[in-house]
Amino acid sequence: MAMLNTTPPAPAAGNLERASFTGTASEYFGIWIVNVLLTIITLGIYSAWAKVRRNRYFYGNTVILGRSFEYHAKGLQIFLGRLIVIGFFILVNILSIIHPLFSVVTTVLILVALPWLLKRGLRFSARVTSYRNVRFDFVGSAWGAFVSILLGSFVAFITFGILAPLASRWLWRYIFNNMRYGDRPFVTEPRLKSLYGVWWLPALMVVIGAALLGILAAGTIAAMSAMSEDEAAAALAFSPVHFVFILVFVVYGAAALIYRIGVRNVVWSAASLDGRHQLFSDVPRWTYVWVAVTNVIVTIITLGLMRPWAAVRMARFTTEHTGIAVVGDLGEILSSIEATGAAISAEYMDMEGFDFGF
Repeated sequence: MAMLNTTPPAPAAGNLERASFTGTASEYFGIWIVNVLLTIITLGIYSAWAKVRRNRYFYGNTVILGRSFEYHAKGLQIFLGRLIVIGFFILVNILSIIHPLFSVVTTVLILVALPWLLKRGLRFSARVTSYRNVRFDFVGSAWGAFVSILLGSFVAFITFGILAPLASRWLWRYIFNNMRYGDRPFVTEPRLKSLYGVWWLPALMVVIGAALLGILAAGTIAAMSAMSEDEAAAALAFSPVHFVFILVFVVYGAAALIYRIGVRNVVWSAASLDGRHQLFSDVPRWTYVWVAVTNVIVTIITLGLMRPWAAVRMARFTTEHTGIAVVGDLGEILSSIEATGAAISAEYMDMEGFDFGF
C-alpha cells in the first residue's frame, strides 16, 4: 500500500510548534446544555447566540505559541444574517408559486447570490477571528467562490468523484490563498499527485460498496421474483438486506472521513504564512475515523448527552496534530506582525457585517 508522506517539517526548517486544545468536556457541557435549552425555549432564535458562545469557547481554548485565538462575532450579527437569507428564500418560493416562469428567474438569482453569500461567509468568519490582537481577513471574490466551490463540486459530481482531488485543490487554494493574517498572506499549492494519493483508498471503498449493493439488489430481486407477494414480504423482513445497507452506509461514511482528513493533511502541509512559515497537519487517517465513528456511537447511545465530550475529544485530537514551523526569531516575527496587523485590524473591526450562515 502506497503511503502518503504527511510528516511535518523537520525542526531544522524552523521552530516547530504544535497547537493544543485546553478545553474540557465538563466545562463545555455547561455551555452546551444552556445553549440547547435556550434554543428550544426560544424556538431556535437563541441558536445565533449559542453559536457565538460555542465558538468563543473552542477558539479561546485553541492555543499555539502560548496564545489562544479569539472570536469576536455578536449573536445579533448572526441572527440578522440568517433572517436575511430566510427572507430571500421565502421570496424566491413565493415568486415560483405565482408563475412557473419566475422559477427560471429565481434559479438565476440563487446562482448569482450563492457565490456571493459563500464569499461573505468566509470573510465574516475570518474577520471575527483574531490571534494576538491581530485579525484575520479574507479577500476572495464571488467569482472565485463560484468556480472553486460550485463549479468544482459539479465537476466532481459529473465525473463520479474521479476529479474530486482537482475540485478539492480548487476549493482549498481559493480559501487559503485569499486568507490574510493582518497583512501577511497564506498560500497553499497542494500537488494533485498527493491529493490523488489520499483519494484512491476511499474511491476503492465506494466502488466496493456500490458493487455490494448491486449484487445484493440483483440477488434479492431474483429470489423474490419466484415468491408470492406474502412470501416476498416475509422473506424481506427476515433477510440480512438491512444489515448490508447499514454496512454500506458505514463504508461510505468511513470513505468520506478518510478522504476529508487526507485532503486536510495534504493542503495544510503545503501551506505557508508570509511565504516562510510552514503549516502542517499529520492527523492519522484511521485514528480520525475511529474517533469520529465512536463519537457518533456514544452520542447516540447517550441520547445526545455525551455530545460535549465528543466535540472536545475531536477538537483536541485534530488540534494536537496541527502546527507551524516558524522560520527566524520568533519574538521579532510576532512583534512585527502585531505592529502591522493591529493597524489593519482596526480598519475593518466594525465592518464584518452579517453572518449569512454559508
